[in-house]
Amino acid sequence: MAQPPLLSLQDISLTFGGTQLLESAELIVSPGQRIALVGRNGSGKSTLLKIAAGLIQHDGGKRFAEPSATIRYLAQEPDLKGYATTLAYVEAGLAPGDDSYRAQYLLDALGMTGQEDPSTLSGGEGRRAALARVLAPQPDVLLLDEPTNHLDLPVIEWLQDELSSMRSALVLISHDRRFLSDLTRSTVWLDRGLTRRIEKGFSAFEGWRDEVLENEEKERHKLDRQIVREEHWLRYGVTARRKRNVGRLERLSGLRQDRRDQRKVQGSVTLAVSEGRTSGALVAEADMVSKSFGERTVVREFSTRVLRGDRVGIVGPNGAGKTTLIKMLTGLLEPDTGTIKLGSAIELAMLDQGRAKLEPETRLRDALTGGGSDTIHINGEPKHVVGYMKDFLFTPEQANTPIGKLSGGERARVALARALSLPSNFLVLDEPTNDLDLETLDLLEEMVSDYAGTVVVVSHDRDFLDRVATSVIMAEGNGDWTEYAGGYSDMVSQRGAGVSARVVEKVSKAEKRKAEAAAAAAQPAKRKMSFKEKHALETLPKDIEKLDAEIKAVNAKLADANFYVRDPNGFASQTNALAALETKKAKAEEQWLELEMLREEIEG
Repeated sequence: MAQPPLLSLQDISLTFGGTQLLESAELIVSPGQRIALVGRNGSGKSTLLKIAAGLIQHDGGKRFAEPSATIRYLAQEPDLKGYATTLAYVEAGLAPGDDSYRAQYLLDALGMTGQEDPSTLSGGEGRRAALARVLAPQPDVLLLDEPTNHLDLPVIEWLQDELSSMRSALVLISHDRRFLSDLTRSTVWLDRGLTRRIEKGFSAFEGWRDEVLENEEKERHKLDRQIVREEHWLRYGVTARRKRNVGRLERLSGLRQDRRDQRKVQGSVTLAVSEGRTSGALVAEADMVSKSFGERTVVREFSTRVLRGDRVGIVGPNGAGKTTLIKMLTGLLEPDTGTIKLGSAIELAMLDQGRAKLEPETRLRDALTGGGSDTIHINGEPKHVVGYMKDFLFTPEQANTPIGKLSGGERARVALARALSLPSNFLVLDEPTNDLDLETLDLLEEMVSDYAGTVVVVSHDRDFLDRVATSVIMAEGNGDWTEYAGGYSDMVSQRGAGVSARVVEKVSKAEKRKAEAAAAAAQPAKRKMSFKEKHALETLPKDIEKLDAEIKAVNAKLADANFYVRDPNGFASQTNALAALETKKAKAEEQWLELEMLREEIEG
């Protein structure tokens, strides 16, 4: 016998700026149900979840929440203002009678002390505190919007186990396929303002979606043929029977209106990587390389060979040194000991996590072309920037939109578009799946699989690694790294465990206060980045790009075979300038890496 719902949305409609975002949308949540809420970026998933949480007023329809049910909502960008500590923030989410111990237990499990100042938290720390707040009351209904954003693999796997053990009903929005597949038993698909539901988990969604879209296309084709037949009759058969067939004319008008009213599914991103010349068989070889920052060893005596065509995944908790390892494997950072050998004819393109490096004031068209032109070259062929924008689901009207006005998913597509436009045979992708919808993830996986060159990818997305990686390099701790054949699941099978979770020792409050007092007396306060360090972290990449351009210009001059004969002194001057620029660039890269490691350590 079906249980009465704890929360229900029926016939929900909502219009934003004249556009119908939701139309007859429904969401029914009964006790213990585990529901995946899926849809394209911009389809209204987050808006529907906010309506379910009672945070947004809908235009039409009905929202019902069982009066005795407790409902908790996790926003994509939680607000922690007004609280002295993270523990106070989490405890504020508890109701009278709730177990106050869970607040500290959850913060400990998530790698936090509870004494952090909410105003100084990083994105990852803020996300962990917000998770602790919504999980602490063990509510009847949990509404979670991208709960794995900004989390590393240990926390993602801990969160999955925690949610599995809870009795709460769940509604999940996530781009993490493995997370959704393992946790959900029903799927609600929000598409063009309407919802469809299947009583199967996310693992069954993609096959069901493709079948629905295929049937929809067949129906659209039948309607088009019917319109053609009616138009033929109108043209050749109406004259003699005009009065008798007024109804048929009205029917044709209705068919045309039905066709106009149909909303086609949003198009797909077109991912085409601009491939460079073929590299040598050996792309990179590391032989017993080590790297330390101060007393901390990030990489210790690690060796590997990356060959043309390899797809190498790199995994580990935040702060493990994944960025440092990538910089060494690509020749952008010298190891302290050991050697790095790069192959011949390497053309490197990188997609990093730094969406913030996209200047907020820069227009979309300029971000893609570099400014000063409306043309971009893909595989040596010129393409107008608006056409390239359409490949990534941007409209021509968005060409002059500042980057700062775009959503997280749109900024992710801009960064991806920029990286893929560069000629390359060695592609480095740092968290490429962040903020991408599931359809775009499918195409990204196909692109990585079909890419003729070599790919190194850092990702917390287990399913993505299983689908694309030929080997996985795993952070074992204390600077040790091990390479495993296959994808993420293969690594877990060989290793016997996934990425190591944080281990938190449980102590009494008195012992904890005593230990904290001793630590405070013996050590300085928790390290924070100064304004100067933050500014340097943001500006150094631009300085390095400028130095790259200057080095390229000097190399172009020195490449002139007649330069030395024509001007020996000028040649010597340019040679010295090149050495100075390369030294300056190396120092800037070293400084940036040290600051990036510091940021990762503080956030992780």
